[in-house]
Amino acid sequence: MKKTDIHELRKDPLLGRWIAVLSQPKAPSDYLLSRNGEAEDSCIMCAGREKETPAEIMSVPRLHTDGSAKGWWTRVIPNFSPVFQVEGDLGRRGEGMYDKMNSIGANEVIIESPDHSLRPEDMGLEQMKRVLRTYRARMADLEKDPRLRYTLIYKNSGKDAGALYSHSISHLASTPVIPKRVKEELDGAKQYFAYKERCLFCDILREELRVGSRVILETGHFVAFCPYASKFPFESWIVPKRHHCAFQDVTEEEIEDMALILSSILKKLRTAFDGLPFNYFIHSAPNRIPRKDHWHTLGDDFHWHLEIMPRLLKTSGFEWGSGFYILPTSPEYASKYLREVS
Repeated sequence: MKKTDIHELRKDPLLGRWIAVLSQPKAPSDYLLSRNGEAEDSCIMCAGREKETPAEIMSVPRLHTDGSAKGWWTRVIPNFSPVFQVEGDLGRRGEGMYDKMNSIGANEVIIESPDHSLRPEDMGLEQMKRVLRTYRARMADLEKDPRLRYTLIYKNSGKDAGALYSHSISHLASTPVIPKRVKEELDGAKQYFAYKERCLFCDILREELRVGSRVILETGHFVAFCPYASKFPFESWIVPKRHHCAFQDVTEEEIEDMALILSSILKKLRTAFDGLPFNYFIHSAPNRIPRKDHWHTLGDDFHWHLEIMPRLLKTSGFEWGSGFYILPTSPEYASKYLREVS
């Protein structure tokens, strides 16, 4: 990427959030083009077309019985059009009253299976475990880079959820700042801990298990439930019972359990709403490399979790303008319905 092509990060002085401004502006006509995803016979993320993608970052090899490689189970490659680039320095600077920096970070595509037609809820527990281990490996690796503050794993499923390809993939974005949505969670959890000396998420788990009306599914290590104040209908969270702030510290036993509960919830959503577009993402701790003004209670007050957002509604001007969400299906009803779906 040429220096002139480096994207900018700009800080909103009112809300404190950062915005990525791309170096090559799109013309109005560019927004009128629709993309329905790659045709199945032209998908370069399928097995056998590895040389056509950007250079592989890592993969989980598929092995013969004699231990020799026989393809791959999951593969990680750089994003085709990255917003964040690994090379370079942050270049923090001002422009009048405003703050900006270079868009340093990482944008990666996690190819969840060599099989183009395999949906995440159908891939089986062994493959789902491989996907989760791939998530864990990439987050652990990127945490070592002192320029980066936060890594987000997320999935877009369906065109209305932002998916550009029909092959089942997840995304990773690692940024030099903590995104505002995540920082709000971190600050809320920190304030709760400072007041009660207890983890907010652990208290939520205890309350949800005590009441039971919003719990969808419970396993040995996880609870899936519809949040008490959900933003969207049939929104669900998967929260580990063991308190820990960072997903990359998940154990093998927890990986196995998480594969089961995530697959189960996605199957229930598909049964309830065939072809439902959705997003999910993992909210984990920021990069834990010690730095100035980094809070020291992170291991006590934050609790990693996965959020699933079904895209059943279009967000209206009221929600955009106020941040005040209207929920047409209560979490109690939604969880009851999903519990009963086989």
